[in-house]
Amino acid sequence: MKAKAKIPAFKSEAQERLFWEAHDSAELVDWTSARRVRLPNLRPSTRSISLRLPVHTLERIKAAANARDVPYQSLIKVWLEEKLSG
Repeated sequence: MKAKAKIPAFKSEAQERLFWEAHDSAELVDWTSARRVRLPNLRPSTRSISLRLPVHTLERIKAAANARDVPYQSLIKVWLEEKLSG
């Protein structure tokens, strides 16, 4: 199967995202020539920040993380994601 139309050039990732939300790739991409790719070291991009917390708050977080047997920084990330999702 040949691609029926040409994929436009995008000026930004946001423009490309909007395009693909409104179009089906089956109409634009020849998937018969696609090859499976493995990306074993792919990780979400992260950025370090400095966060000042009262000592007692940090100690409570560390105690909660210790009780769950997880690193306290990982627990903070989980709690932040839960709060933002709910």
